[in-house]
Amino acid sequence: MLFSLYLTEPHLFWHNLFSYSDFLQSCILNLQPTLQKTQEMKLLIIEDEKELSDSIVCFLSREDYLCEQAFSFVEAVSKIEIYDYDCIMLDLMLPGGNGLDILKKIKKKPSVAGVIIISAKDSLDDKVDGLRLGADDYLAKPFHLPELSMRIFALLRRKNFTGSNILKNGELTIDLLCKRVSTNELALDLTKTEYELLLFLIENRRRVISKSALAEHLSGDIADMMDDFNFVYAHIKNLKAKLQQAGISECIKTYYGTGYKWILEE
Repeated sequence: MLFSLYLTEPHLFWHNLFSYSDFLQSCILNLQPTLQKTQEMKLLIIEDEKELSDSIVCFLSREDYLCEQAFSFVEAVSKIEIYDYDCIMLDLMLPGGNGLDILKKIKKKPSVAGVIIISAKDSLDDKVDGLRLGADDYLAKPFHLPELSMRIFALLRRKNFTGSNILKNGELTIDLLCKRVSTNELALDLTKTEYELLLFLIENRRRVISKSALAEHLSGDIADMMDDFNFVYAHIKNLKAKLQQAGISECIKTYYGTGYKWILEE
């Protein structure tokens, strides 16, 4: 019935499915009160159906994901060439080109985002081609938004934290589900931005991260409109002070004129 409605009245289909998804999400939260995503990750939704794309953004934004959209092949290519993302939802049938060609471009980048293909093309060949080219998952339309959210969560956990919900680095312990940071059983009182910043630094601990990259991660593509990134320095300073107060010093190294690097030994 739902699939028939999707083919004949897509506007009503997504309205009804979005309402049902709200119900499913409430059930999930009641059954698993600690189930949350790891942090405010940056997502790109490449989908030409605007109503569906807006529904996905609305749903995931309420879970604190930072969402951006692309509605055509050209727009999608432009965004992935300029910005980095933690996870990309990719439709295969786009105005101006094939989603699999976008997937090839994504996989050529040195910083590879996780990719979930979302498509009405549910053939075995499409799935095989997408996974062979490097997609991490394949979700056929129509789908429930809570299921998409759980697949994103699982993908990011696998990619960034080797599948574990507990991240340990030296004396620092981070519970990714509860979003709790502690050292020697003492909880650190971090703001949401400081928590996001801490995880981003640890994820990228093997490289120096520029101020512009940190600004983009924390604020999205509006970072391009900023005159300076002084707010990054302020958040770094506050985070370092709270970590030092908890007994963790010499963990964030400043490379003047370049950026910052997480240097705490594992």
